[in-house]
Amino acid sequence: MEAPRLAHAMNSPTSPCEEVIKNLSLEAIQLCDRDGNKSQDSGIAEMEELPVPHNIKISNITCDSFKISWDMDSKSKDRITHYFIDLNKKENKNSNKFKHKDVPTKLVAKAVPLPMTVRGHWFLSPRTEYTVAVQTASKQVDGDYVVSEWSEIIEFCTADYSKVHLTQLLEKAEVIAGRMLKLSVFYRNQHKEYFDHVREHHGNAMQPSVKDNSGSHGSPISGKLEGIFFSCNTEFNTGKPPQDSPYGRYRFEIAAEKLFNPNTNLYFGDFYCMYTAYHYVILVVAPVGSPGDEFCKQRLPQLNIKDNKFLTCDEEDGVMVYHHAQDVILEVIYTDPVDLSLGTVAEITGHQLMSLSTANAKKDPSCKTCNISVGR
Repeated sequence: MEAPRLAHAMNSPTSPCEEVIKNLSLEAIQLCDRDGNKSQDSGIAEMEELPVPHNIKISNITCDSFKISWDMDSKSKDRITHYFIDLNKKENKNSNKFKHKDVPTKLVAKAVPLPMTVRGHWFLSPRTEYTVAVQTASKQVDGDYVVSEWSEIIEFCTADYSKVHLTQLLEKAEVIAGRMLKLSVFYRNQHKEYFDHVREHHGNAMQPSVKDNSGSHGSPISGKLEGIFFSCNTEFNTGKPPQDSPYGRYRFEIAAEKLFNPNTNLYFGDFYCMYTAYHYVILVVAPVGSPGDEFCKQRLPQLNIKDNKFLTCDEEDGVMVYHHAQDVILEVIYTDPVDLSLGTVAEITGHQLMSLSTANAKKDPSCKTCNISVGR
């Protein structure tokens, strides 16, 4: 069996108060696999008695780091010079069989006090299940290693983006948002059957549904936040919503002040593109004190409704005035039910552009405009 290769060493800066695996060995060694098999030229000596890690604990999990610790017998503990950590993405039974498998990450760390932090956005992605196993090693004078048996295999899942990560995305989105244009309505396109269903089965009120997995893989709202998607972008020359839509030929329009006003809070949710030149910003509008508001308050950066780069609401001469960013496509999630009687439903005169749909769209991980230096 061919032994896995050593991963690149970490070199990102870290807090001095943490013991971080950043001085990973760059020596040309090969490790045992989890069954203890070694290649003949592995440079690892015959196995001697070293403590086998057990009772592994994973803690302080973020989107691109975690802390790991374990118990060991005291026998020969003082001979340990290194730890070998075998980190792998958990296999997905539904994964594409023709896609290249993820290369396992083999980390070699100097023996430091436990727990120690493993951090690296190039091999850790948010919201991803991993398996990890550990073995202890003793480096010999001739450069060979004596190693223990592998520990048991532990599973864990990395976390979503934190507010810190989302603030980094927010700042990148602000750079390209462009000038502000006036708007007067929010609108939602769907098929005729959707609106018929709302009238017949939901008492005329559109109901929030769980957001899909479009956008950044680490977004804390994907698959969790319940809301109703609205658009608000207008055409530059008319100041009105475009007549084309990727989501259906029937459009519900509602006056902006009925959804977005001083009694609502505004949150930044995501910034992404789909291998295209234009970018999307997801915003969340939540009535103050609502369940959606409480959800967002804990997870998302809050925006000043009067002063931000994407969507504003302010009073001028006793009238509410609304503006939206010109150079990004805004997707607005409203977190409460919306009664159809508050607006109008009519058929659009334009085309249904299915190619522009963002339903479950995957973010381009190579775009320098909308990615940050953590897992995508």
